[in-house]
Amino acid sequence: MNKTTLSPTIAGTMNWGVWDKNLTINEMESMIQICLENKITTFDHADIYGSYTTENDFGKAFAASQIAREKMQLISKCGIQMIAGNRSNTIKHYDYSKAHIIASVERSLKNLQTDYLDVFLLHRPSPLMQADEIAEAISILKSEGKIIDFGLSNFTSSQTELIRQKTEVNYNQIQFSATNYEPMLDGSLDYMQLHQIQPMSWNPLGSIFREDNAQTHRLKKLLATLVSKYELGSDTLLLSWVLRHPAKIIPIAGTVNVARIQSLHKAIALELDKEDWFAIWSESMGKDVP
Repeated sequence: MNKTTLSPTIAGTMNWGVWDKNLTINEMESMIQICLENKITTFDHADIYGSYTTENDFGKAFAASQIAREKMQLISKCGIQMIAGNRSNTIKHYDYSKAHIIASVERSLKNLQTDYLDVFLLHRPSPLMQADEIAEAISILKSEGKIIDFGLSNFTSSQTELIRQKTEVNYNQIQFSATNYEPMLDGSLDYMQLHQIQPMSWNPLGSIFREDNAQTHRLKKLLATLVSKYELGSDTLLLSWVLRHPAKIIPIAGTVNVARIQSLHKAIALELDKEDWFAIWSESMGKDVP
């Protein structure tokens, strides 16, 4: 069973730093406060974000905020080895050796200025990963109190089962949205429900606001009608669509728009009518459900 209680939506920090929004330390501190004020207490990180710089900047902002550590939950990930100026990698690859996993967690703790991670995830599966070695690293990190909970990110059901045979897996962070609904058809969400693995969804709004194609045109037309019906924004309706699934998916919201952050709790309170939920899926597919 899950040991850690996360907020119903999670703040994704991938774009807070130099990869996109380039927030200053003061702006990050303000963003942390805004999230907490709006009941978003969980923050999603990965060592690679901002080419290995965002965790450190967030840690400075967290320290400056003087917020009590127990008021928030921190997630981080490791495993992707990127080419970056502060790394010696010559090609992008994955590393899940015991030494690398432990060193990565310890580096994240130092950067985030905390003693522990509430949840630690393996970022993407590697063909060379060895479940026994991973389990040994996780056992050491848990016994030392450096991580509380463990999970995966972007792992298939069979890859998850490989790891789960050696150590408890409580989370899997996957891409899931109205435009990326395959996990509810390929057995991924069924498997997670069966084994009490809670999904987190990255990019929960999908491609609707980023791409201009037949799928997004159909969805925007429907959403215009639903916005009038529910008197809520399209982004709120799309998050509600994700939340309606019985796997109890937690969306990761990467926005730094204050108005959007303030509206996120509305998606939690809303339960879409069943026919509207299916209408969104149907328009995404471009056909009626099978």
